[in-house]
Amino acid sequence: MNKKAHSILMTVFLVVVCLAGCSQTEPTPSETEDEEESSSMPSEEPTTDGTVPVVYMTTDISSEGLMAIYEALEASPAGNVAVKLSTGEPGSNYLRTDLIGELVQSLEATIVECNTAYGGSRANTAMHYQVAEDHGYTAIADVDIMDEEGSITLPVVGGDNLTENYVGSHFENYDYYVVLSHFKGHAMAGYGGAIKNISIGIASSEGKAHIHSGGTGGSMWSGEQDAFLESMAEAGKSVVDALDGNILYINVMNRLSVDCDCDGNPAEPDMHDIGILASYDPVAVDQACIDLVYAAEDGGSLVNRMESRNGLHTLEQAEKIGLGSREYQLASIDE
Repeated sequence: MNKKAHSILMTVFLVVVCLAGCSQTEPTPSETEDEEESSSMPSEEPTTDGTVPVVYMTTDISSEGLMAIYEALEASPAGNVAVKLSTGEPGSNYLRTDLIGELVQSLEATIVECNTAYGGSRANTAMHYQVAEDHGYTAIADVDIMDEEGSITLPVVGGDNLTENYVGSHFENYDYYVVLSHFKGHAMAGYGGAIKNISIGIASSEGKAHIHSGGTGGSMWSGEQDAFLESMAEAGKSVVDALDGNILYINVMNRLSVDCDCDGNPAEPDMHDIGILASYDPVAVDQACIDLVYAAEDGGSLVNRMESRNGLHTLEQAEKIGLGSREYQLASIDE
């Protein structure tokens, strides 16, 4: 397919997404009236009062495309800047340095991450730094495993499961966070995007276990599923509250496997790459990614993964507690 035809198709595709939203069925008139204020359908018309968050999108999954989507946000990070990403297990679909290197270096940022709670190659700090080096991250920036010196707690306001969230103690060393997420499926959460990256991702090893248990402190593998999903939203809100606006979100929709970057042997993607999305609202950017997957003709496997884990419940809880909005305006920056 030539570039011009691809551009035309993507324009049509974006219009379909903006009209479709996540829902796959048409509501009855009474349902529309009852749910008008809480609907997750994206805005069909640009807003002028700023109440609906904008999600920017490009189909150019390249270093240049990533720089362009960041610049569309017109952000002005100051002080110590952290780029939060998943360093990824060996063999996984982690974000490659040829894609992210220019952005990270332009920000003069530190790449930050926390240790895992499930074993693997990143369960202790020394091994984790080795993985970061093996994946090329130490060649483009300083890397900080934020919980190598333990945890600090952040208060959770308005949660149904958590009252506090345990994050890496180095969290408070940074003034601004650029949350760079590889959007994909996840074996337990259904999907992983911005919300997972600021909750499970910024949580220390003990914090990860706390979230997985739904705040009970019990086994992270036997917690109640919806409580786990809700706890991710609640932990994410504690991070956003602590940063008081000094945070933005970029989701990369490539190598769209049903499995996470925490899986060293992920299923091969069976759908096409989609693009890069960015917003100041983590709920909106995740919802937009999900809507794009639902609208894709080849998104069935990832849709099944999300639905089988009730993954959209994280978004429901996130909107309920004020983390962000499931309604958004999708704005393509492609010419």
